[in-house]
Amino acid sequence: MKRITLFSLFLFALSCTPKQTGKVGERHSNPSLIDDTTTFIAPKNIILMVGDGMGITQITAGMYLNGNKLNLEQFKYIGLHKSYSSSDLVTDSAAGATAFACGQKTYNGAIGVDKKKKPVQTILEEAELNGLATGLVVTSSITHATPGSFYAHQKSREMVEEIAADMLKVDVDFFVGGGKKDFDRRKDGQNFLEQLTRKGYVISTFLDKDFQDIKNIDPTKNFGYFSADGEPLPFSQGRDYLVPASRSAMDYLSEQPEKGFFLMIEGSQIDWGGHANDSKYITSEMIEFDNAIGAVLDFAKKDGHTLIIVTADHETGGYAINPTSTMDSIVAAFTTDKHTAALIPVFAWGPGEELFSGIYENTSIYDKMRRALGFGNKYH
Repeated sequence: MKRITLFSLFLFALSCTPKQTGKVGERHSNPSLIDDTTTFIAPKNIILMVGDGMGITQITAGMYLNGNKLNLEQFKYIGLHKSYSSSDLVTDSAAGATAFACGQKTYNGAIGVDKKKKPVQTILEEAELNGLATGLVVTSSITHATPGSFYAHQKSREMVEEIAADMLKVDVDFFVGGGKKDFDRRKDGQNFLEQLTRKGYVISTFLDKDFQDIKNIDPTKNFGYFSADGEPLPFSQGRDYLVPASRSAMDYLSEQPEKGFFLMIEGSQIDWGGHANDSKYITSEMIEFDNAIGAVLDFAKKDGHTLIIVTADHETGGYAINPTSTMDSIVAAFTTDKHTAALIPVFAWGPGEELFSGIYENTSIYDKMRRALGFGNKYH
């Protein structure tokens, strides 16, 4: 456990710079939030869910192939964010995640650094400094662009061994993802799994047991699970830990002595299906991600103090559902095997949900999370 750490277009127009510095459960009235009668209740916990590469069509296709329903339909506050980076109209995952994590528009490839390559404190690091427990659950390697941007500070997403080294400088209480080789088969010869163990982590890997077979995680010790040596398999090929790992993360973090938690969950491979121009890959990953959303909603409904935010860093593939498609069979087309610059949906549920309506920059998600948690104003 941490003791000392290094660090709705749809509903309403919303200002990106409301001031909110409150306590959990306290009602706030602020004319700049939505209107002069608006109040909101500050959350204790925030769960940010990122469907990498997930645009409107990915959501739509997953919905139709899932019996015309998704857990996402339970979200009533919906907005759109502008995903461009400082270097390109079409962002990559590193710049997109850094915008969420740090509130900075930066260049494609940047991990937790600004456009001048200087480190910027992340929302996860700030949560730690404010006494919150923290977690990461992803279906990519834990050193991949999105998770890396929440705990690491490197000039390039390709520097995976350096990103892994940054994990030792923070105190993420609970993490699940691939990338074991970046920790124990490194060019510098160091074994970071041993170092994490010495730091107080209980480390388990896919070589020991499947995640679903892990029982009774000790809440008094930090926990890490490596789901693959490199990148995990697609859901369609047998990877199925996202939902149970998300449940375990919420249960574990809610048992911590800290005064709340910040958890980032990523459905990483929706993006990979877009790069492959593979509609079945996209939809199977999308449905699994939505099942994780359902598990998170179940937790939040019981808890009553948890704000859930669901969004994507960008859309991938220029994915389209073409004529002759049916509810059971998608006839898909793609404009590219790369990312696109489409506006990205943002869904919010729970205390502070109204902050996320409207159209805004991707960096505003960071600002809104900070203000919901009562961290105060921070200008860039």
